Amino acid sequence: MKQVTIYALSTCPWCMKTKRFFESRNIPCEVIEYDLADTETQHRIMCEMDKLGESGFPVVKIGDEVVCGYNPEQFEKALES
Repeated sequence: MKQVTIYALSTCPWCMKTKRFFESRNIPCEVIEYDLADTETQHRIMCEMDKLGESGFPVVKIGDEVVCGYNPEQFEKALES
């Protein structure tokens, strides 16, 4: 199974839906909540997001693929590829 990492905000409804998507399918994932992270982790997340040209949450890394926003169809494609 591919490694899944979710960069999220703890108060974001789309981030919550994204987390539920993976939880409901019993897909293990690491969730890093930007607003609850330490300064160093926040800086690292922002650098990664800048490279992707993204500024919104959630950002989901599935293996080597990145899906920005809540997009179940893209999540499924990335998991299957």
